[in-house]
Amino acid sequence: MQSLLQPTCSKPVTAPSRGPSLDVADLDSAVEALRAAGLRVSAARRLVLEALYSSKTPLTAEQIASGVAGRIPRSDLASVYRNLETLEEVGLVRHFHLGHGPGLYATSADRREYLVCDSCNAVTAVEPQSMEPVRALIRKRFGYEARFSHFPILGLCADCASKEE
Repeated sequence: MQSLLQPTCSKPVTAPSRGPSLDVADLDSAVEALRAAGLRVSAARRLVLEALYSSKTPLTAEQIASGVAGRIPRSDLASVYRNLETLEEVGLVRHFHLGHGPGLYATSADRREYLVCDSCNAVTAVEPQSMEPVRALIRKRFGYEARFSHFPILGLCADCASKEE
């Protein structure tokens, strides 16, 4: 199958991190990994890590800077973005997108992938292994090793699909 679009640059506009991915389970281990990478554990970095490790869902940089609904001290948004970038380079944090909104950040230990409904915007988190049959089909048909960790799979949830029938 021939590509319909010829690339104009060698890198996607919002590329996923290609660096290491550290499967660090808790805040203390993340702090140790940061030190092992030769980086300071500044108060700002610690706050970002604390926000991500204490949250059950991925967060935007704005949510982290605003103090995650009062759970941590407020931070400067530019500082949060700088620290998120550094933490992603080290492999402690990953970012991804769920549609047209801002990027979301999670710890690298959170490997979930997402399905997003085009109609009602429902978001479903799925474990990567549950997507393996889809990856196998894409691999067999197109020769691609598909990754769904940076952008979600868009479509219609069961409720919206039944309404369209």
